[in-house]
Amino acid sequence: MKPRIALIAHDKKKDDMITLAAEYIDFLRGCYLTATGTTGGRLANELGLTIDRKHSGPFGGDLQIGSMLVDGQIDAVIFLRDPMTPQPHEPDINALVRACDVHNVACATNVSTAHLVLCQLKLATRKQP
Repeated sequence: MKPRIALIAHDKKKDDMITLAAEYIDFLRGCYLTATGTTGGRLANELGLTIDRKHSGPFGGDLQIGSMLVDGQIDAVIFLRDPMTPQPHEPDINALVRACDVHNVACATNVSTAHLVLCQLKLATRKQP
């Protein structure tokens, strides 16, 4: 089964998301990817990835992904957050991270943990018959 991964990045972390995705591009091409609006657009345009794009975060994209997560449609979340910049939709962000905790879904909020999650998913995918 293809891993179902949500990709989200705050504005100051979008370049980091592109760099991260480029490192795992072959693996990500074999995954079902969902992303918030601008992040998804950049991943599609710059890396050629196929992305199910939701609204941008401030316009409900985080909530849309949270709904998918609650419905069991997301296996992992890579959410590169900018902890130094206040976000107008902070309650939505907190709700998404809380939903990951409640539903036991891996949630990487920085590049280091994103590497760990993606490496593990890649390894687990290789072991499948």
